[in-house]
Amino acid sequence: MATIYGYIRVSTREQNEQRQLQKMMERGVEARRIFVDKASGKDFDRPQYQLMCKVLSEGDIVYMDALDRMGRNYDEVIAEWKYITRDLKADIIVLENESLFDSRKFREMGDMGRLMEDQFLSLLSYVADQERKKIRQRQAEGIAVAKSQGKHLGRPQMNFSNLSKKQRQIIEENHSNWRNGNITGVMFMEMLELKKNTFYKILKEYEEVRNR
Repeated sequence: MATIYGYIRVSTREQNEQRQLQKMMERGVEARRIFVDKASGKDFDRPQYQLMCKVLSEGDIVYMDALDRMGRNYDEVIAEWKYITRDLKADIIVLENESLFDSRKFREMGDMGRLMEDQFLSLLSYVADQERKKIRQRQAEGIAVAKSQGKHLGRPQMNFSNLSKKQRQIIEENHSNWRNGNITGVMFMEMLELKKNTFYKILKEYEEVRNR
């Protein structure tokens, strides 16, 4: 009897997987059979994805919310799709567009289905490649325009003036505790969610403003 699994990926630890989780549960996937990675989609070196592939057996089904939850490198996505559906002989269903992304439909058509699946995946790779080229072209054009207008590129420099209201309040309330040794620098950094170099730079600015 086929076992149904679910695979969920969110890009960062701050992102919430509940929306994807709810869709899996609505399809009857048991919580213990849902694999969740909080990682970039740039490659497949993800612990939960690798674990899922190890437990998949012939006839099993994997639900995914969208194809980009599987990954963002479409050449690798195609290779993994074929690995799961042909080597492991399991099936993939992408909930966002089941009419296109349901490997069972190709499997039911036999050799003709495999040929159609190859053509479909090749088309997917081509479309994804064209989209990547468009993105790179738009980025290059945007950089050229920004440079011609003398705009600064990259992330804005972090300083005391562009901290959030909450961060400034935390500094006001805890600066003396830090200076007196009641809290450590590491604790203070974690409260402010700042890295070491930025933390000391901002605290120096704060002290200079106070002493004016």
